[in-house]
Amino acid sequence: QVQLVESGGGLVQPGGSLRLSCAASRTIVSFNVMNWFRQAPGKERELVASITESGSTKYGDSVKGRFTISRDYAKDTVYLQMNSLKPEDTAVYYCKCNRGVIGYWGQGTQVTVSS
Repeated sequence: QVQLVESGGGLVQPGGSLRLSCAASRTIVSFNVMNWFRQAPGKERELVASITESGSTKYGDSVKGRFTISRDYAKDTVYLQMNSLKPEDTAVYYCKCNRGVIGYWGQGTQVTVSS
């Protein structure tokens, strides 16, 4: 079993930045895809960004050019750098790591963008 713990969320003003972290309880080398999802109140969970074991990245249209996903194998951590934040980015952000067909989810971290 793998435990994923997200951190770094909080309250930020529009235009500000946050960096989310997702720390794994074991090596992330075995994961073939690592993802960040988000879910706003009353909305479905949506994919924000993903990164494969080869380093290929993919982003949701609403965050392209503002968010960057990365991973640090030495720290077994996946990051989401979020810049130029907007009120519509407000959501609970979840980390999900896939090993084949098995996906592991974190508990989520709240991001609120408001003045």
